[in-house]
Amino acid sequence: MPGTAHIALLAHYNEWMNNKLYEAAAKLPPAELAADRKAFFGSLLATLNHIAVADTIWLKRFAADPRFADALAPIAALPAPAALDQMLFDSLEALRGRRTLLDRQVLEWAPTLRDHDLHAVIAYRRYNGDAHHKALGQLLLHFFNHQTHHRGQATTLLTQAGVDVGATDLLLLVPEAEL
Repeated sequence: MPGTAHIALLAHYNEWMNNKLYEAAAKLPPAELAADRKAFFGSLLATLNHIAVADTIWLKRFAADPRFADALAPIAALPAPAALDQMLFDSLEALRGRRTLLDRQVLEWAPTLRDHDLHAVIAYRRYNGDAHHKALGQLLLHFFNHQTHHRGQATTLLTQAGVDVGATDLLLLVPEAEL
């Protein structure tokens, strides 16, 4: 089980990488962002929308738990996405606004978590109706890993379009240890 310091690091990395990704994507014209590049979600814009959709779904699940409702209240107020491939926004600028909100909430929430919170059982239902009960710490690992997976796809699409995202390693944010 990860500790809260790891969760805070992943929250910071998440925001850092999303900023890098959106800055790189902004170098492309809207038609290039929306072009079908034969990726899992088709276009770069659709891939970025999917990440925001999935993040919204997970954060709303976490916000539904009374222990985390206050910290995630702005997320609870968002409409629930209807599908994993939903296009929340047709423009990068509008999508970036949502991305900023999501990242800010994660960054503000992460430092409030305590180690015992990571063992809290979160009850949720998948879109197919299946009920699940899993530890928050493990769900957060999935939450961050899912973003990394799809950001890797987005980075590839940007590289193919001639845009360099730059260094992307989490290692760049890992602090040096004292000897």
